[in-house]
Amino acid sequence: MHPAVSKVQDEPLKTLEVEIERILPGGVGLAHGEALTLLVSLAAPGDVVRVQIDRVRGKLAFASVLEVIKPSPVRVEPPCPYFGRCGGCDFQQLTYEAQLKAKVAIIRDCLHRIAHIETPPEIDIHASPNQWHYRARANWQFDPQANRLGYFERGSHRVCDVEYCAVLVPELQQTLEALRAQIAQDSFRPERRDIEAVAGAEAVSLSPAFASSQTNEVTRTIANETYYFNADAFFQTNHELLDSLITETTGEIHGQIAIDLYCGVGLFTLPLARGFRQVVGIEASATASRFARRNLQDAQLLNAQIVTSQVGDWLRDNSVSFAAVDFLLLDPPRSGVEGRVVAGILAMRPRRICYVSCDPATLARDLKKLLAGGYALDSVAAFDMFPQTHHVETVARLSST
Repeated sequence: MHPAVSKVQDEPLKTLEVEIERILPGGVGLAHGEALTLLVSLAAPGDVVRVQIDRVRGKLAFASVLEVIKPSPVRVEPPCPYFGRCGGCDFQQLTYEAQLKAKVAIIRDCLHRIAHIETPPEIDIHASPNQWHYRARANWQFDPQANRLGYFERGSHRVCDVEYCAVLVPELQQTLEALRAQIAQDSFRPERRDIEAVAGAEAVSLSPAFASSQTNEVTRTIANETYYFNADAFFQTNHELLDSLITETTGEIHGQIAIDLYCGVGLFTLPLARGFRQVVGIEASATASRFARRNLQDAQLLNAQIVTSQVGDWLRDNSVSFAAVDFLLLDPPRSGVEGRVVAGILAMRPRRICYVSCDPATLARDLKKLLAGGYALDSVAAFDMFPQTHHVETVARLSST
C-alpha cells in the first residue's frame, strides 16, 4: 500500500486535491495523485476537487468528492435532493450533452481496451426524448424496521427513504406516493423487501401485488406492435426510445430463419416475424415466455415459436439442426452471456448477429470472442435508455467473414 494511505483504522482518511481527467466505464472520474490512480465517484471531467480516499488497492484508490474547488464547465447542480446518497443516479452533476459524450467514450474505451478493437467504428448515440420522468420501470426497496421505501443508498444495502424520484414517469411517481401512504398507515406491508413496478399504457403493475390485488397485466404499443407484460416479466425501461431501438436492431432485415435469444415478452420477436419466414425465440422465464406467445398470437404471427429454456441449453441441443440461420439477435442481462452461449452461437454460424447490451464492458468481452470466431464488427449504435446514470444501451451488428 502507498505509504501516504497506510493508515490505521481510526486515523483520518487521506485527502488530495486532483483534477478529473475523464469519465471511465462504471461512471467514475479518473484522476492521479501521489503515485496513485484515483477513481472518483460523482465527478465531472475537468473538475478540480478535493477528494477523500476511501479505499486503496495497490496503486489504485477509490475516492469521493469532499469539495469542488473549481467546477468543470460541464458540471451542473444536481436537482435531486437525494443525489449522492441514493444509489440510483450518478450523472446528475453533468450537462446532458456531457452525459451523452461520456457514454460514447465509455463504449469506445471498452471496445478498445477489452475487445482489442484498435479502431472502433463511429458510434452515434440516440438521445432520450425525455431526460427526466422517463423511467417506466422501478425496483423499490422496503425496510420493515424503519418503514422506509425507496432505493439502496450508494455503496450499501441501507434504504434511502425517497418521497420523490425525478426520473420516474408520473404514473410510477403516483404509485410510489400511494405505497408510502399505505405503509405510513400500516394498511399495507409488502411481502418482500424489493418491489417491482412497471407502468403500462393504462395502469401500473406491481410485484408483489398492491394490497390484496393480483399482479395485473399492462400493455404498451411500440412501433405498431402491442405487447402484454407485467412486473414479473422484463420490459425495457425507457419506452420513448424503443421505436428507434427496434428499427436499429430489426429494421430492413429479412430472410428465411431468425433466432431471438433472451427474447423476453417478444419485443424483437414480433418485428422479426414480419421479416423472416421462421422465427424462434428463446427465453428462460416462464412468465415472459407466456406473454411472448400471447403477443405473437394476438398479432396473428404464426411463423414464430417461443421456447422456454436456458439459452445455453437450447443452443447445445439445437446449434447443429439450425445450420442455415440468416440472423441471430441476442439481448442478454447485464452480465452478458456464458462461454457456452458464445460457443453455441459460433457452432450455429448465423450469417448476421445483432447484440443488444446494457453493459459496454460485458458486450466488449463477448464481442472479443465472436470476432476471434470469424465475425466482423459492422456497426455500433448507442441509445441513452438511462439518462442521469452512466448506463447505456448498445447495439452491435456483426457479419460472418
